[in-house]
Amino acid sequence: MPKVVVGLSGGVDSSVAAYLLKEQGYDVIALFMINWHDTTGTLAGDCPWHDDLVFARLVAQKLDIPFHTTDLSEPYRNRVVEYMFSEYEKGRTPNPDVLCNREIKFDMFIEEALKLGADYTATGHYCKKKETSINGRTIYRLLAGDDPGKDQSYFLCQLNQKQLSKALFPLGNLDKKKVRDIAGETELPSAQKKDSQGICFVGKVDLPLFLQQKLQPRRGDIIEIPSGFYRHIPAVGGLPQNRADLDYLCNPVVYRPDDGIKTGSHNGAWFYTVGQRKGLNVGGKKEPLFVIATDIEKNIVYAGEGHSHGGLNRRGLFIKPGDIHWIRDDLRLDPGQQSDFLVRIRYRQPLQKARLYMENKGLYIVFDNPQRGIAAGQFAAWYRDDELVGSGIID
Repeated sequence: MPKVVVGLSGGVDSSVAAYLLKEQGYDVIALFMINWHDTTGTLAGDCPWHDDLVFARLVAQKLDIPFHTTDLSEPYRNRVVEYMFSEYEKGRTPNPDVLCNREIKFDMFIEEALKLGADYTATGHYCKKKETSINGRTIYRLLAGDDPGKDQSYFLCQLNQKQLSKALFPLGNLDKKKVRDIAGETELPSAQKKDSQGICFVGKVDLPLFLQQKLQPRRGDIIEIPSGFYRHIPAVGGLPQNRADLDYLCNPVVYRPDDGIKTGSHNGAWFYTVGQRKGLNVGGKKEPLFVIATDIEKNIVYAGEGHSHGGLNRRGLFIKPGDIHWIRDDLRLDPGQQSDFLVRIRYRQPLQKARLYMENKGLYIVFDNPQRGIAAGQFAAWYRDDELVGSGIID
């Protein structure tokens, strides 16, 4: 009987995952991760791990499965939170949930599970894994979950073949309602528990306050860029013909203070990201202001008025060679090659048609249509149909 260690978080998804695996005949063990102790910047009452621990223990008792805990807070701070601070300090927008999966849930957690004799590990992610064989080699495919509203494959875009070889995703064929129904029918203690929100294992936070653990407030100017300033971006089509076209479409606009007018002030450019509206606190405008760029060195936030401001949109993005990751190495593009994929740059964004251009300099992604709020530090993930093939960190 294969032994599987389930990351039991105390939530309904991982609880139902454990239940389903036991029903399928696996020897199931529950392992609860303690990854965060600090409450600085955490909104009151949100995602306290000690409450989650109580729910997880009750679920394990209900399912009559062994229950263990492990404290991974030190590697979580070093690998995820410190990375997050470092990225914001550079004016970039990290995704700690993607890093948490790559560095903790499918790395450190697997190591702990192996100590318990695991053949596999399992989580409550809404995605699927399938196997195929190419030239006698087993290839693990990461597929979107059947519930389009809950598909979480994007959060796993940095996993590798070794990590996937050990992973099971029992919820991939289910929608959220069915998972809730199963939890209710089997009277799992977590059946009515609300889904967690915010940063993985930290919870919902006041981001500026959270970041002030490392990044100090600095008064600076908000410069409003007129709507007619931004360079012309082809609305649809117009595929690039050369490297100059690629650079033009994929590199962000660099603004200067005299390109606009001072319209307000802020407490630190590193607390803002492209597309952000909340926190600018500038009144007297017909339409709201949105962040279109930041200059960390000069501590300037550039903003544009209205949802249609061209500074919010770009046709493409660029990824440096060292930041390109292929889940399917057999589908890797070599320099000089190009291919069409479906791409998203954030969780739950509908997949967008795009063409990938691999060059010695790095990977260019050009979308059929302009994309809103492309920010350095985000993860772009590319798919073939419903299979996640690769990802990279936007430069």
